[in-house]
Amino acid sequence: MIEAPEALYISEQMNQTIKGKKITFVSAGYTPHKFTWYYGDPAGYPDKLLNKTIGEAHAYGGLIEIDIEDVRLLFGDGMNIRYYAPGEKIPEKHQLLIAFEDESCIMGSVRMYGAVMCFPENNFECNFSSYREGARTKPQVLSEAFDKAYFFSLINSEEKQKKTAKAFLATEQTIPGLGNGVLQDILFHARIHPKTRINALTEKQKEMLFDCVKSTLQEIYRAGGRNTETDLFGNKGRYIPVLSKDTGGKPCPVCGEAIRKENYMGGSIYYCFECQKQI
Repeated sequence: MIEAPEALYISEQMNQTIKGKKITFVSAGYTPHKFTWYYGDPAGYPDKLLNKTIGEAHAYGGLIEIDIEDVRLLFGDGMNIRYYAPGEKIPEKHQLLIAFEDESCIMGSVRMYGAVMCFPENNFECNFSSYREGARTKPQVLSEAFDKAYFFSLINSEEKQKKTAKAFLATEQTIPGLGNGVLQDILFHARIHPKTRINALTEKQKEMLFDCVKSTLQEIYRAGGRNTETDLFGNKGRYIPVLSKDTGGKPCPVCGEAIRKENYMGGSIYYCFECQKQI
């Protein structure tokens, strides 16, 4: 699933590649997928999009949203978005296909689950509304607005004190676009165990956590995403996670202790027992 660094990277690729192109063909819902969420009936997407021009693409947390004249096109974090140049062979299965007058196209396909939503500007009312609104209105984690003062206003709030480090960072959209995929390395670099409660952290540890949120996500962004994700052109990211399913059981690169895996809060956590002491 793409998270904040990948969403930002792909949105910038879109602005360099498809912005200004006129839409000449639209197919939505061509390949049935029961875990794809549309806004309304996908059969109506051609009427909303045909003959319109692609505008600016924006990254909101793990979401990518494109301005297309009087409508918006939103891709949820479970969508794989791919650009195909004129003449390139395109896959037969897809949940969204948009072609342009130069015969290039973009395609959206769902992995496990995902959303692709086309809706009128300033009129977005569905079960996904609060999720989108949170992602749009909060400071973006890779922006200057997400500074130390803002981070401390989050981590020092009374409601967060009993939460664990994982729960604080990656649930309830506290930080949109920061999920389990990037969480592991952030906590490893900060030397904080995923189960450590926020009220047990010192001020120095909180500052370190902020620094690692910013530096780790910047590193992922500069590398074009994690190596488990692909960009707009199908290229894998160059960031290799320190902690992931691929490194579980292998030696910690710092101390040599075997990296441990546990099930926690509906997902997996990876950590080094020596470098990330639980307090």
